[in-house]
Amino acid sequence: MSLSHCRVAVLVDKSFEDLEFWVPTMRLREEGAEVVVAGREADATFTGKHGLTATTDVAARTLAPGDLDGVVVPGGWAPDKLRRDEGVQALVREMDAQQKIVAQICHAGLVGISAGIVEGRQATGSTGIKDDLVNAGATWVDEAAFQEDHLVWGRVVKDIPAFCRTLVQALQDA
Repeated sequence: MSLSHCRVAVLVDKSFEDLEFWVPTMRLREEGAEVVVAGREADATFTGKHGLTATTDVAARTLAPGDLDGVVVPGGWAPDKLRRDEGVQALVREMDAQQKIVAQICHAGLVGISAGIVEGRQATGSTGIKDDLVNAGATWVDEAAFQEDHLVWGRVVKDIPAFCRTLVQALQDA
């Protein structure tokens, strides 16, 4: 298994985009990665926009970036909740500082904005946050998925396959 050496946190909160959470989570597990589900608090169960549920293993603030190889931020409405949490911001900011993989899809760029990691970088996501990313200093790229340095970006649900391929490759190369 190509990612059996990897430990990756996937963030979740209320009204997450079901497929953007579950497909990358399952894809990473399929590759042998240890996936830790994290949020604003431990043992919290959330319902996605389309009815699937996910339960956090840990609070993001308790994770040590040195013990992780990557963090994945799915979209939906959850990023608007996650971005307000100082523990989530600190985790994403420190993962970026350590040049670990930070993957964001759809509305997840809101977390990157609040963590202060998008300025001067290329970014994509839902067109609903295009102005937010540009106003935060990012350069908008209209691609299904891409990697710039250690940041992995995905646009929307239909682009999940490209996002997952890019994410797995980034973790393999890291």
